Amino acid sequence: MSGVSELTAHLGYLMRSVSNAVSHEFARKIAAEAVTVAEWVMLRSLYDETEMAPSVLATKMGMTRGAISKLAERLIAKRLVERRENPVDKRGHSLSLSLAGAQKVHAIAALADRNDADFFAVMSNAERAELRALLETLIARNGLSAAPVD
Repeated sequence: MSGVSELTAHLGYLMRSVSNAVSHEFARKIAAEAVTVAEWVMLRSLYDETEMAPSVLATKMGMTRGAISKLAERLIAKRLVERRENPVDKRGHSLSLSLAGAQKVHAIAALADRNDADFFAVMSNAERAELRALLETLIARNGLSAAPVD
């Protein structure tokens, strides 16, 4: 049939192929740390903050409050995140990393760095910088803000 483009003619298809390969390898590596990619994103999001309200975290990660609540419960059960009640508003609470959570962030960040280094080693520094600039342009111009968690 003519007039039907090949899958590989689409930039989105090629980007997804690369993204899947990088992401799946990373997910495999962090499975040994007993953490999912979504949990890692939450841990890393909390790392730079003393504490954060779940609603703020939901906005930052581009997820619903319900999804954040489920992730938080899993991480609290793993003793990587702590929940603190709001002394002023008894209905509210905040989330923060435990000491074990902060240590986990360091371990997984090293895995993330290694994963990127391994996968993108086939490119020169200039090529990696150019790819980064192009991707950042696409993110900015398309108003993308949600953290990729799947």
